[in-house]
Amino acid sequence: MTIEAPETKIVDSYRVACDGSEGALGHPRVYLQIPEAEGFVECPYCDCKFVHKDAVGKQA
Repeated sequence: MTIEAPETKIVDSYRVACDGSEGALGHPRVYLQIPEAEGFVECPYCDCKFVHKDAVGKQA
C-alpha cells in the first residue's frame, strides 16, 4: 500500500526549490533535481511531490 504525497506540484523545470510554502512554519529551502527517467522527486522535509510536466500521468 502506498501513501499519497501531501501535495503534488506540476513543474516545467528539472531543478526545483522547496521551502514548505508555510512562511515561518515551513522548512529550510532545499534544491531538488528531478531525475529525467523517473519524472518526479519528493521533498525530504514535507514530502511535497514535484512532477515534471512531461511526465504527468507516466509515473507510478
